Amino acid sequence: MANPVQFINQVRAEAAKITWPTRREVVTTTIMVLVFASITSLFFFLVDLAIRTGLTQGLRLISG
Repeated sequence: MANPVQFINQVRAEAAKITWPTRREVVTTTIMVLVFASITSLFFFLVDLAIRTGLTQGLRLISG
C-alpha cells in the first residue's frame, strides 16, 4: 500500500494521461444524443398510441 503522497502523485500521473474531448466533439455528441432521444420518444409514443387505439377498438367490439 502506498503512502498518501505517493498515491496523490500516482493519481496526478494517471489524470495527465486522459485525453479530453474537444468542444466540437462534445457539441456533436450532445446533439446526437438529443436527436436519438427525440426519435426514440416519438417511436414509443406511436407504439403506445397504436396499442391504446387497438385496445380501445377491441373493447368497443367486445362490449357491443
